Amino acid sequence: MDPTTDNAGQTGDPGTARDALEALRAEIAKAVVGQDPAVTGLVVALLCRGHVLLEGVPGVAKTLLVRALASALELDTKRVQFTPDLMPSDVTGSLVYDTRSAEFSFQPGPVFTNLLLADEINRTPPKTQSSLLEAMEERQVTVDGTPRLLPDPFLVAATQNPVEYEGTYPLPEAQLDRFLLKLTIPLPSRQDEIDVLTRHAEGFNPRDLKAAGVRPVAGPADLEAARAAVAKTTISPEITAYVVDLCRATRESPSLTLGVSPRGATALMATARAWAWLTGRDYVIPDDVKALALPTLRHRVQLRPEAEMEGVTADSVINAILAHVPVPR
Repeated sequence: MDPTTDNAGQTGDPGTARDALEALRAEIAKAVVGQDPAVTGLVVALLCRGHVLLEGVPGVAKTLLVRALASALELDTKRVQFTPDLMPSDVTGSLVYDTRSAEFSFQPGPVFTNLLLADEINRTPPKTQSSLLEAMEERQVTVDGTPRLLPDPFLVAATQNPVEYEGTYPLPEAQLDRFLLKLTIPLPSRQDEIDVLTRHAEGFNPRDLKAAGVRPVAGPADLEAARAAVAKTTISPEITAYVVDLCRATRESPSLTLGVSPRGATALMATARAWAWLTGRDYVIPDDVKALALPTLRHRVQLRPEAEMEGVTADSVINAILAHVPVPR
């Protein structure tokens, strides 16, 4: 069955599911130019039931990327603009008094969706930031003592601006650690930017993805089949030890005050398995671990102030560790 048909997402076959998820890149490229790594990262997060922190300057299509992904996967999506006056109930929902029944009823918030775009998450105070923690970790929201399950799949894609920190509330390490991946959205290359302007000159409307030709090429059943296949992807004891050695090396780095926790090591193993499956293998090799090391670990380490002043970055430290730790053969 062709995964691009209207019945896409209804097969549940792992091979077809892989083809359908691979087709996402081409479909999203109809709306977003030159962001294949970010698309792959979002798909990996969905396969691992994780969440993504998107970092990039304004105007690099972070919002459009999430909307296009939701359209191509036929999933529901909602967007919340995080501001200093946003309350936790504005995200999770609240009890509303019904005058007709003289009872309180729960009014779901925007978190009850498949893909939640938390725009500029670092612009809201910690109290509201923390309202997402239960949703991200437990996949439920508790209001008035009653837990309410969130839809499946559920992914939080939170954005933050890397250059403007005035009036922001940096995410604490404990919350950063809840994000499976941190993806950096770069400025486009010259040719990509020319392509973007050419599309707009020809009438492209980023608010109308159907007109741009974006249509569903996969669905929840494909994701479920893919997740089951990823869970069967084998990882040898040698690769497991390699993941552990990489993470332990971050704890011993003189440039870092905080290294990767065991949760981070578990996350790296999960993303490497998902990437191995996406590339057509049912086993993990060292290159899979290396490919996902930066997006999985960069937000789980903390630089020493003196290292930061010398121009050291989290990425450069992790790259040095990847070059230093022996690779299993």
